[in-house]
Amino acid sequence: MEAGKATVTPMMAQYLEIKAQHPDALLFYRMGDFYEMFFDDAATAAEALDIALTKRGKHEGEEIPMCGVPHHSAEGYFLTLIRKGFRVAVCEQMESPAEAKKRGSKSVVRREVVRLVTPGTLTEDSLLDARRHNFLAAFSQVREECALAWADISTGALHVMTLPRVRLAAELAQLAPSELLAPEGSEADLAETVSDMGIPITTVSRGSFDSTAAGKRVAALFKAASLDAFGTFSRAETGALGAIIDYLEVTQKGKLPLLSPPVKEITGGVMQIDAATRRNLELTHSLQGGRAGSLLATIDRTVTAGGARLLERRVSSPSLSLETVRARLGAVGFFTENRNVARQVRDTLRKVPDLDRALSRLALDRGGPRDLAAIRNGLAQAEALAATLEAHELPPLLRDALAALRGHEALTDLLDQALIAEPPLLARDGGFIADGFDAELDETRKLRDKGRGVIAGMQAQFTEQTGITSLKIKHNNVLGYFIETTAKHAERMLSPPLSETFIHRQTTANQVRFTTVELSEMETRILNAGNTALEIEKRHYSSLRGAVLAESGAVSGAARALAEFDVQTALADLSIAEDWCRPEVNESRDFDIAGGRHPVVEAALRRQGGASFVANDCDLSGGDAARIWLLTGPNMAGKSTFLRQNALIALLAQIGSHVPATRARIGMVSQLFSRVGASDDLARGRSTFMVEMVETAAILNQADDRALVILDEIGRGTATYDGLSIAWATLEHLHEVNHARALFATHYHEMTALAGRLDGVENATVTVKEWDGDVIFLHEVKRGAADRSYGVQVAQLAGLPPVVVERARAVLEMLEKGEREGSGQKALIDDLPLFAATPAPAPAAPKGPSPVEKRLQGILPDDLSPREALQILYDLKELTGK
Repeated sequence: MEAGKATVTPMMAQYLEIKAQHPDALLFYRMGDFYEMFFDDAATAAEALDIALTKRGKHEGEEIPMCGVPHHSAEGYFLTLIRKGFRVAVCEQMESPAEAKKRGSKSVVRREVVRLVTPGTLTEDSLLDARRHNFLAAFSQVREECALAWADISTGALHVMTLPRVRLAAELAQLAPSELLAPEGSEADLAETVSDMGIPITTVSRGSFDSTAAGKRVAALFKAASLDAFGTFSRAETGALGAIIDYLEVTQKGKLPLLSPPVKEITGGVMQIDAATRRNLELTHSLQGGRAGSLLATIDRTVTAGGARLLERRVSSPSLSLETVRARLGAVGFFTENRNVARQVRDTLRKVPDLDRALSRLALDRGGPRDLAAIRNGLAQAEALAATLEAHELPPLLRDALAALRGHEALTDLLDQALIAEPPLLARDGGFIADGFDAELDETRKLRDKGRGVIAGMQAQFTEQTGITSLKIKHNNVLGYFIETTAKHAERMLSPPLSETFIHRQTTANQVRFTTVELSEMETRILNAGNTALEIEKRHYSSLRGAVLAESGAVSGAARALAEFDVQTALADLSIAEDWCRPEVNESRDFDIAGGRHPVVEAALRRQGGASFVANDCDLSGGDAARIWLLTGPNMAGKSTFLRQNALIALLAQIGSHVPATRARIGMVSQLFSRVGASDDLARGRSTFMVEMVETAAILNQADDRALVILDEIGRGTATYDGLSIAWATLEHLHEVNHARALFATHYHEMTALAGRLDGVENATVTVKEWDGDVIFLHEVKRGAADRSYGVQVAQLAGLPPVVVERARAVLEMLEKGEREGSGQKALIDDLPLFAATPAPAPAAPKGPSPVEKRLQGILPDDLSPREALQILYDLKELTGK
């Protein structure tokens, strides 16, 4: 074994030492222009990235598996690995090979891991969705007290809140973090909570969550004496914040991101929406998993990345502050009433880059000149926006945001003078400092780019000084630049006073060569001009980066204000284009919607060019109106759509948006619960019915009297009488115990009797019309109960074989007859002929045109006078026989 160790090369010894420090990550080991991986890392990465697995040398007699990726395109590989659940340790060369050789010819280039790439610590634009936050969360528990902290290092956001353990799933569903930190030993307990959400759990030492050390760690980050400078935080909250900071110090190798001071969120400050409800209502993701088809995708008309992220947060967490909701509605109302102003604001916002993420990259020293330009351009547009709005009387929310757009002139002017219009991505590329900003840099560039012209100028100067017209300045690899003249003229230059300036270098058969101190200095400057120019630019980059970071608070404030203007103008644009109304939101328990529509379904119908959406009213206000509607009607009639649209209208109102209705009066909704649709959860051994019952139990155990509950087909996954009894008891509980506003859709027509027994329950139905044995869906909701479910007709529409449809009709008729006559179901079923004996129905004779259709076929409306048209109408009426 000792002999084997002796064969380890210095480079491989370095690799193994670094890898031992990061056993749980794939080590991207920088070698020249590539990141290379070895041993098990190579095999794992080659399979995950679908790249070639090769071999490089031997270790202890065995060939070393190896794969590699180019360093300039590594970000794409990082993203692939992160999405597949891996962590990546990025190991860079900290010196050049030439510098390493100074320590000895066999010295290995010094390398260090400069960052750990994990799902919650991404900052590069290419790795992130610009329109979504990328949260890193941490869950802490101190005895019975729990807290959740979360940060987005790409924008600097940092928040924390105390919450009951039972609320953790709902809060994580709202945040949708990319990574959750937890103390060692707690991952099994949390796995059950996050399994449905696909959130990776990263365990860290319990010491990271220690509240005493965590408080000092957080205070030190913000250069405060203690955490009390930012508010009062519980031990659990302090531990969660400290765990995030500690994890960032580890993954970023000491280069901490520019985080805002921690904001303490109040539990109950936003509408409670659990994971099942978010999934059922497709708030930010459709049931297919993508963004398309979700509520967010339908209403998002923002034109900046910051605005898109802000809108997503508001859709995920509607406010429970009436003052906040009314302020936002006032801002949207201002822009709907001042459409020209809104158009100017949106035109300006379209030119705004992502200030938050540019600032974050600069703080982490992963930025470049293009990020400086983004800050310059964003602040310039902020000033332009302020100039557009200063003459208008703005509502309070917009007036406060406007103040943050001003006062950046000094930084904007500095960046404008220093930077060219379109800088390169990286500082090492050079060429980003504008001409005229630095005289030394301008001169150096002149030497670099126009060295020949500079030498020609010096030649003219020397010719004039000596009076020798044949004098030339030449260059070779031995002497560099030199002055050459003939032997005939050389005597003059070798004699005073010219000999005091011109220094003899070399004499050849026909020529004599000289130099001067000025020419030697110029030669050095020309040869070094490229490197010198780059070094000067790098110094300016550091200085400009420092100037931006010194104003980071003001820049972040401007970014938040720009995002606010973007959201409000986008919602106003949506309201105008879609004919939405401003809701009346109050502290009552009202819920009165006139002409409500489902925003996503309506948009889909418009894209398809199909029928227009049928609007419907809904009144759950209590008093003279019921608090609960029991909705009956056939499948395909639109019950689920009606349920969902009213839930979405409530949510939209509380994010401060106008709503798809002609009129809306909504008392603040504290909780939104949806039990619509279900499927098996095979991973946890749950049937469809079990999933349904778990979700229903959560609603009945949590819903308060300000909740809005929508329930669809409770009890359908089990035997008929079992299901009916569960649905019946659930509705009674909602009415008598929860006192919630609710929409309850069911096929159990027996439940319509509850409307006569419970004061707060009213029957409603989605109407249909039968025509020639077919069913036509009218999608209109009216008061009253449905007389039947039309299940057989819907089955016929779905394309079941005619023989099956006819058999179903026969069975249904016998069952209904037995119910009317009180005879036993089994006896009736026994009396039915066997399916095999049931003859297939004769094909229906093709129907010819009716008298009305025949009369219509010969009519050309364009040729009719009003009198003739009226007469035809009388004729058609007569043909109907009615």
